[in-house]
Amino acid sequence: MGREVSIDLGLGNIWKAWFAFRKGKRKTYEMHEFEYYLEDRLCELHQDLNNGRYKHGVYRTFIVCDNKRREISVSPIRDRIVHRLLYDYLVPIWDKTFIYDAWSCRKGKGLLGAIERTQQFLKSYPQSYIWRADIQKFFDNVDQRVLFEILQRRITDKKVLALIREVLRSYSTLTKGVGIPIGNLTSQIFSNIYLNELDRVVKHQLKPTAYLRYGDDFLLFDMDEKKLRNMREEAVQFISNVLKLPVHSKNDLIFKAKHGLKFLGTEAWPSGRRLSRRNKTRIFNRLDLRNAASYHGVISKHEGEKMQNWLAWKMHALLD
Repeated sequence: MGREVSIDLGLGNIWKAWFAFRKGKRKTYEMHEFEYYLEDRLCELHQDLNNGRYKHGVYRTFIVCDNKRREISVSPIRDRIVHRLLYDYLVPIWDKTFIYDAWSCRKGKGLLGAIERTQQFLKSYPQSYIWRADIQKFFDNVDQRVLFEILQRRITDKKVLALIREVLRSYSTLTKGVGIPIGNLTSQIFSNIYLNELDRVVKHQLKPTAYLRYGDDFLLFDMDEKKLRNMREEAVQFISNVLKLPVHSKNDLIFKAKHGLKFLGTEAWPSGRRLSRRNKTRIFNRLDLRNAASYHGVISKHEGEKMQNWLAWKMHALLD
């Protein structure tokens, strides 16, 4: 491992983090108020970070009901600038250690890439068996002590470690020292760092024919069903005993690849794939001029001419 670079808590880098945070954000009352006193706020943050006086603020929480009910916790703007500073510092150190087939929250990766990679594996190994699993309430169950110990293996900068402690302590569930908030930018890199431990065990110790992870959803492919079941047993023990996480019993399944699978909002087989019925319904209900381009990309990758024609006619109706 090369020499660790210290985190830049200079005023210039704080301004840079502010501009990165602000990009694409809605102009809320909180944003207007923060911008009105912007210079004073950023100078005060600079002093607190460098004098060791920084304390994380109180989260604002709300419920989102999409595929499932989630509680989203949003930090005050001042703290989200700190999250950006930490995120920009941690990503270059950790991303290069991640396996190729970790697809979430990484530059050049993403949901569509994970879906296409899954399709590639199905096509390449149609006679294989698949273990498909995920973690039950992953963000609520992350053990902060385990996460911090993992981070300490590569991070020795005392200022960084102090900031990480403060960010972790700022959030708690019913169990003290457990959980990270879904709404934090730092939670994206923390989750990949945490589950990188599983990735490395699977790739370098269990060695299935193929492996892929998106968020806390993952797939193992192997030609030998018995071997795959042994891998599953070892992986579940590691997840439970080392990472202190529960595997979701409902989604803990082993089956033949030729029968297809439901994964990341699609139904996929060795011969092709389509959007799940739930995702089609969501597109029907939510399509408007702002999101049409994104939905067009998803539909063109997954669906036939009939649904693409429906989207075109729907767009004409929106424009009229």
